[in-house]
Amino acid sequence: MTAAALQTPPQTTLAHRSVIGLAFLLAWSASSVLPAAAGTPTSCESLTSFGHPDTTINSAQSQAGGTYVAPDAWHLAFTNLPPYCEVQATIAPTPDSSIKVRVWMPTQRYNGRYLGTGNGGYAGGFFFSELADGINRGFATANTDMGATGAAGVNGDALVGHPEKWKDFGWRSTHLMTVFAKALINTFYGDPAKRSYFAGCSTGGQQALMSAQRFPNDYDGILAGAPAFNRTRLHTVPVAQYRATHATPASYIPATKLDVVNQAVLAQCRGKDGGAPTDAFLTDPRLCKFDPATLACPAGTDGPNCLNPDQVAAMKVYYAGSSNLATGALIHPGNARGSETSNPAALGLALNESLTEPSFDSLFKWVFGLTWQWQTFDFNRHLDTVDEVLAKDLNANSTDLRTFAGRGGKLVMYAGWADPLIPSQSSINYYNALVASFGGTHAASALKKTQGFARLFMAPGMWHCKEGPGPSSFGGVIAQPAPSYDAQYDLLTSLTQWVEQGVAPTSVIATKYNGDTPQLGIAMQRPICSYPMIPAYRGTGAPNLASSFRCVASDASAPNPTPAPQYGP
Repeated sequence: MTAAALQTPPQTTLAHRSVIGLAFLLAWSASSVLPAAAGTPTSCESLTSFGHPDTTINSAQSQAGGTYVAPDAWHLAFTNLPPYCEVQATIAPTPDSSIKVRVWMPTQRYNGRYLGTGNGGYAGGFFFSELADGINRGFATANTDMGATGAAGVNGDALVGHPEKWKDFGWRSTHLMTVFAKALINTFYGDPAKRSYFAGCSTGGQQALMSAQRFPNDYDGILAGAPAFNRTRLHTVPVAQYRATHATPASYIPATKLDVVNQAVLAQCRGKDGGAPTDAFLTDPRLCKFDPATLACPAGTDGPNCLNPDQVAAMKVYYAGSSNLATGALIHPGNARGSETSNPAALGLALNESLTEPSFDSLFKWVFGLTWQWQTFDFNRHLDTVDEVLAKDLNANSTDLRTFAGRGGKLVMYAGWADPLIPSQSSINYYNALVASFGGTHAASALKKTQGFARLFMAPGMWHCKEGPGPSSFGGVIAQPAPSYDAQYDLLTSLTQWVEQGVAPTSVIATKYNGDTPQLGIAMQRPICSYPMIPAYRGTGAPNLASSFRCVASDASAPNPTPAPQYGP
């Protein structure tokens, strides 16, 4: 199908998003509400008396549906939501816990499935866009603030001194949301959900992997986008980059220079890594050897289109990531070439540099207190302390997914090659470690076993979870709608098909809208492929058409910088 044939957008619109503002198993209790007849919703308002362990029902109200604009940072607009029952609850597994949950259950167009959805950043609020898109697809849908009341976006200072809330944020809230939502769905409809799915990106991706690892029975299918899984080490990257760009007054890189670097990267590398020569992004940036020193200003000068020596050094840290300065061991890989952008909404270096302290650094304050200073952080001794306090609750690094896979669970991961926040290499490293964990003496055999239940899709030119110069609409982020809820274009639909029909996704067509707005029409489409395959230009055909590309094996010589063993998979 051509791009021109897909000009009709879905019933959602994506306005420009501002900076993201982004357990233990409990037995289900008998509800004091009598269950309705099978498949027939009971009264929504009667759910105020629904009983569940450690849970208070704050409200249960019928909602009319129809036109709806989500009040979160994503501002998705919907024209025809089904009517639904909205339940608000607070779960308190400890005296210092206050996990807020919302469950939306459609009373029309219900497909019999449950969908848990993820959050972003330090959470603290709800992603209403995900709740709305979930019921628009027919799912009974839940979202949680992860027990992080007071936190928002890049700032989690409100959780300093509250270790139980760190556990809630790290793993407990998602599981308790799931157990509660499933019990509520069973009571409301008079039947349990026939299948359960989870979808989230960034922090939502961490929630996704944590669910597969710790609670393999919670979900049948899990969609994990750009997962912040190795969180204690991931957060050292913006610290290292911030220190590099603030080392001297000359180290600061004006946002406009990031675009200059990006254009130099593209000039050197595009079209040489499988993509089309006219692409505004890289297809496999691992193959790009761009050295920022090639943009060095003449000695003793500076200018808008070149980098002074301190800026060259800072850009090298951007690509290298964070290291133990005492041993030289890599802690976490840096951002890929081609991810440079002046747009602060992409959550990358342009945002990080502009702040008064490194982005997302509250995690270190959880350990060292509000007086923690980025200038004196010791990547050797201090990171060990951070890991001792937080790694067991925040890091979803385990590759032992045997229980999840053994019960038929399916995992789909995705990430943007041009992600300027969570380096794209981290998703590849987790997937490669997952393959390695399946062992065997033959790499191809291990990959085949892994692909029997887990697949990774790398999207060329996509920023953090959404947007960017490449095609980024493929249903990977619920707030990034695909042209249709069709497995050819939508990863969540593909995941559902894999779980329920046994058809594994090999590729999905991603769409780039003009201005990232569906109403403005389709600018280009391209397949994204099940890693280690990548989309390669056939050499002929319009580069804006998916048919001009095919999935081929990526270059086996592409480097995969991985953390030292003590720092993650």
